[in-house]
Amino acid sequence: MTIAVTFLPRTAPAPLPPIAFIGGGNMASAIIGGLIQQGTPADAFEVVEPFEAARTKLAQSFGITAETEAGEGLSRCAVVVWAVKPQTFAEAAKQVRAFAGDALHLSVAAGIPSDSIARWVGTERVVRAMPNTPALVGQGMTGLFARPDVTGADRALVSQLLTPTGELLWVDAEPALDAVTAMSGSGPAYVFYFIEAMTEAGVEMGLTPDQAQRLAIGTFTGASALAHSATEPPSVLRERVTSKGGTTYAAITSLEGADVKAQFKTAIRAAQKRAAELGDEFGRG
Repeated sequence: MTIAVTFLPRTAPAPLPPIAFIGGGNMASAIIGGLIQQGTPADAFEVVEPFEAARTKLAQSFGITAETEAGEGLSRCAVVVWAVKPQTFAEAAKQVRAFAGDALHLSVAAGIPSDSIARWVGTERVVRAMPNTPALVGQGMTGLFARPDVTGADRALVSQLLTPTGELLWVDAEPALDAVTAMSGSGPAYVFYFIEAMTEAGVEMGLTPDQAQRLAIGTFTGASALAHSATEPPSVLRERVTSKGGTTYAAITSLEGADVKAQFKTAIRAAQKRAAELGDEFGRG
């Protein structure tokens, strides 16, 4: 399986066509907020959001008036972004299909296979995306898969939409999105888990909770930045700070003795397996 990585420069984008969002929650807000910061006007968006609290937040944050259900306003949109819960996708598509049959459809709903999406929305121009929560601060990692009928121009448009959320990675085979889900989609929780453990250890060693948390978060931030910019693999970077007989060596030896790496890899594979199961479960509608 081949995976192509695309790192996109953050240059001034061309004006976007009108965009519809089905669902106006956190991920939709992250995309909308990034585009508005780049100059896209609020009236370029059509949002369908049934929950009043989310509609109020969109109005307060971006000046967008969201609708409670699909309507004629969607027909002006060149792109429909699906930011709904997987279990509600099929039902929502029944309402949207009549107004957006000619649009490009971009789904950020976890697990729903593109075959199902294409059947529900009535077009083969479907792109699936698996973003993660750091998109909320413009530091996300999003995996993408495009069906064969998606054109180069369509891909460029999707890239323009999502670049404000962080880095993008296109995959050539749809099953690879299950691995993306297990790695980067669920990955922030793994990082938070280790930050939590480091913070607790710091407190147990006599630091204040604030001191321990600042040290843990700062260490992950700095190490990630170094790994991102370095030409050497993480294994080499790790070896450089692991002098035999030193403090880091003691910690790594303890982790190896507990087989932490193997257990962690097993956990990630469990997430991959569950991603595939969710696709089977919610993609049958």
